[in-house]
Amino acid sequence: MTTSIAWEYYRSLLAVLKHGSLSGAARALGITQPTVGRHIAALEQALGATLFTRSQSGLLPTQVALALRPHAETMEHTAALMQRAASNQGQGVVGVVRIAASEVVGVEVLPPILTRLGARHPGLSIELVLSNKVQDLLRREADIAVRMLRPRQEQLVARKVGDIELGLHAHAHYLARHGVPAGLPDLAQHAVIGYDEESPFVRNAGVAFQGFERKNFAWRSDSDLAQLALIRAGAGIGVCQARLAARDPALRRVLPQAFSLPMETWVTMHADLRGSLRCRATFDALVEGLQAYMAEQREP
Repeated sequence: MTTSIAWEYYRSLLAVLKHGSLSGAARALGITQPTVGRHIAALEQALGATLFTRSQSGLLPTQVALALRPHAETMEHTAALMQRAASNQGQGVVGVVRIAASEVVGVEVLPPILTRLGARHPGLSIELVLSNKVQDLLRREADIAVRMLRPRQEQLVARKVGDIELGLHAHAHYLARHGVPAGLPDLAQHAVIGYDEESPFVRNAGVAFQGFERKNFAWRSDSDLAQLALIRAGAGIGVCQARLAARDPALRRVLPQAFSLPMETWVTMHADLRGSLRCRATFDALVEGLQAYMAEQREP
């Protein structure tokens, strides 16, 4: 290849890979179907390779197309980063900040913190990505992340805000019906709410709490929000943030001396974003808000 290939060709390739058809890609990109088709054809000609084959179920990607996907995704992330960087030009804290957080933190803890941040900086727009998967800040999948583990990459700026304690909790109605366990072995007589698939955190924690394992759970879900909803509904005994449960007078702590898991909590962002006013303001607001949450204090 002696000529450069336009980015929009790769963008169309990625859209077809995601949506499985030219029409679906066109709707997602806001362009016409023939335009997407021309992009794919031009990309195939430039690469000298076939990217898709037709079938009754739609377009099937070839191995070449699948090999190109991660590189196209990197280009997409970079383009989004450039757009966010351009939106921050001018005075004041303005533009878009993309924040990644776990489900429970993103739903139960961050909204009031972000609401106060938005009131202070009306020109700021927040994109909140909720996932228990660790977003890759180096690839710019997010600008800032709230993580439950210490980041190891040197390119990241990180601030530990404290430890979030996890404990066993149940609704008062459940305990009234089934009684309060006196020790961990008594959990065998209760409906325990737990995970479906082990995570690295679960594997490390399981060493300290023998018996708290999948085969003993009456309710299983890898969604922390689903587990929390089951606890609140009185379905059984499950793991919940102690400070979060303390906000609900109907929830009771169970076996606090026998079961306690501290989770290190960090606010992190890429070092290249330290000069961004919007990212700096958001980073500081998250640190301040999470520290207040852990201290069970109200922010001024």
